[in-house]
Amino acid sequence: MSPTLRIPAALLIAVVLTAGIAAFDAQGGPGRQLAISLALGAAFGVVLQRSRFCFLCNFRDFTSNRDARGLLSIIIALAIGAIGYTMVFGAWMPVPAADRLPPDAHIGPVSWLLPVAAGVFGFGMALSGSCLSAHLYRLGEGSIVSILALLGALAGFGIGFKTWNTLYLTVISGAKPIWLPQQLGYGGALGLTLAALAALALLVLWMARPQQVSAVAASSTLGGAAHAVFIARWPGAVGGILIGMISTLAYLRVAPLGVTAELGSIARTAASKAGLLPDTLFGLDGFRGCATLVKETLFSNNGVFVLGLVGASFAAALLAGQFHPRRPSVLEAVKGFSGGLLMGWGSMTALGCTVGVLLSGIHAGAVTGWIFLAACTAGVWIGLQANALLARR
Repeated sequence: MSPTLRIPAALLIAVVLTAGIAAFDAQGGPGRQLAISLALGAAFGVVLQRSRFCFLCNFRDFTSNRDARGLLSIIIALAIGAIGYTMVFGAWMPVPAADRLPPDAHIGPVSWLLPVAAGVFGFGMALSGSCLSAHLYRLGEGSIVSILALLGALAGFGIGFKTWNTLYLTVISGAKPIWLPQQLGYGGALGLTLAALAALALLVLWMARPQQVSAVAASSTLGGAAHAVFIARWPGAVGGILIGMISTLAYLRVAPLGVTAELGSIARTAASKAGLLPDTLFGLDGFRGCATLVKETLFSNNGVFVLGLVGASFAAALLAGQFHPRRPSVLEAVKGFSGGLLMGWGSMTALGCTVGVLLSGIHAGAVTGWIFLAACTAGVWIGLQANALLARR
């Protein structure tokens, strides 16, 4: 697409998003929550697209090229968000109570099923080529594979609903959430989290290959500044800091970050209307995480968050000249849908994905976040090895 079309299209999207925020805010009450969700989703989408913040891609860059910048951006995002959440918790609950959890924080039950679901999710990430949040921002880049992966995720959620009752009765019903501040206090939990993240950062730096850094003269011209903001990839540290801040603001004003609640709700609504859901989904609506509901209204907080994410990433991709629709091969299409299917089942069973469980969970001091991180990483590694075997055939 030529710049004469790209730039006006991007500006039009920005105007539509701004008008949507203003319209929701003017409604007052719940509309203001929708306005904030749309604004935060747009900010999240821009940061994801501009900094290329993708859990799978960053891990793949490290394992293939020993490029540590992406993984360090994730670690920075986890650290900034953990600090921000602790400040919010301290204001809302000055003393972490032993008998209750902070409002709405993604602190889920711990059982052996969680690493299984996270591992399946990680394998699906590697198979499809991105995590679910990255597939959403790649919609704005014209990715056909991302469309197939998201359709697969909807189907995967449907399978998850069918298996939920059996898994709940045999495993999940007896599982309890583990919130680190209840055992260690806010200071101890934050200190342990930051120490663990620092250890991971040191390990990544020790294993990394020194990167060739070209000397680029700082440009004080308007064109140079515009190129740095709208065209060039943002430094990983900038993306990590901004995502940690967005996560904290989202929790403070609306709800913890998550991108699968709307996907799951669409799948649950469709399955319900088709008569494919069990009569009762035992205990599902009582757990913390990316909750799924049968949709009764057009707009939800998570729904407009995702709309903002996709719309703003589309505008960012247009400005950067990164909107490149391409017909995938048959193998890419099959892998995209199959990987999405696995991610859908994994995120439904784990009550979230790399954003809702891993990112928001670690920010909240939930043990589930760390379990998801370890198991998902293992699943990604196995998936990348499987991809390598397929490529050699």
